[in-house]
Amino acid sequence: MASVTPKPEEPLLALKSIVSTVSALLDQLETATKATPATQKAPASEINALFLAHDAAKLIRAHSTKLSLLIINTPFTPSAIVKVLREVAAGPLPSLGTAVELCGAHVYSEILQGELQWRVRKVFSEFRVLLKEIPLDGKVLTEDQKNGTGKTVGKGSLASTGVLWQACDDLAELKNLGIAGVVVRKAEQYRDTLKDAIEELQEWGDESDDEDDEDEDDEANTDDEADEAAPKTAQDEIDDFFGSSMHIPKDDPNKIRPRLELSLRRLKLIAVMFSAVVKRRYKTLSPLTLSELSTGEYPLTQDKLTPPKPGTAMAPAYRVDASVTILGTITELADDLATAFYDLDAETIDGAMDQCFSTSLKVTELLSQDWAGKDDAFTTWAETFKTEMKK
Repeated sequence: MASVTPKPEEPLLALKSIVSTVSALLDQLETATKATPATQKAPASEINALFLAHDAAKLIRAHSTKLSLLIINTPFTPSAIVKVLREVAAGPLPSLGTAVELCGAHVYSEILQGELQWRVRKVFSEFRVLLKEIPLDGKVLTEDQKNGTGKTVGKGSLASTGVLWQACDDLAELKNLGIAGVVVRKAEQYRDTLKDAIEELQEWGDESDDEDDEDEDDEANTDDEADEAAPKTAQDEIDDFFGSSMHIPKDDPNKIRPRLELSLRRLKLIAVMFSAVVKRRYKTLSPLTLSELSTGEYPLTQDKLTPPKPGTAMAPAYRVDASVTILGTITELADDLATAFYDLDAETIDGAMDQCFSTSLKVTELLSQDWAGKDDAFTTWAETFKTEMKK
């Protein structure tokens, strides 16, 4: 029987088919990762989700390098591109979906679960961009298409490849970061935000002092009759309006300044608490195994701001999530407190002070004992912190 010679267009048809298949696969995987709620318990597995994601990311990076070269170098070989895409679709891409499925909050923590999901979706998104760069007309990309110059729409295949590389590197990084690295980074961001709020509030209080001094100087050198005769400009009225609402009055009838001094002292102590939690608790997470992280209760649907029932042994993963949630809440409450001061609203200040400072105690209560449930140096420090916060 005579052999049938393949038609010239068949390799291109195969290329178009696999590009369509991979695009559909990305759709499915992206939908699956977005639909995985934090409250869903992941299936039990001995596979480490971070290790799986790391290996898959490295493979995707390597395959993207091959693709990038194949679409810009002559001769154009559709069959080689098809081979690379089939390999990616058969292994690394689905593996990322599996990694997300295995990364349950009750084992890895909700914060690490969310970080993995976000980085995986970034890889999917950037791989799709590179997929769209593949020419389906049988010709390699032009210089403009490669570099994103001329009338080419988009950033060019080389830039797209570089962005995908970075997304893969960021995902692979999670293996080394682990829960400790991710949580420490988040807590330090919250601490820096809190310190900024403290600094701004301190400067506002100092400006109030400076304005009082200036008012005294003005009173000593002002000609009352001349002032009455000089008409106020629109800018003067604006300055008066904002000045009166943003600074503590000299006589301070509502006792704002004592409240400010007390709040600044406690907020600075809370900032120290943030650093202590990072050093004595979050950085000590690294040696824990997945089994140790998940030992204990993790009520997936419980509000993280609600203290657990007394006597309940909470899993380290839960204590991490709840404490980080509280740290973030504290920074928001500190902003609310600062706003109350700027408005010179004594009643709101009192409410904001109580809420902010009582919330800070929840962190030390939750993390008082180490991850094994034993007392240590931080336990003693937490009691001292509680005493100082109530002074």
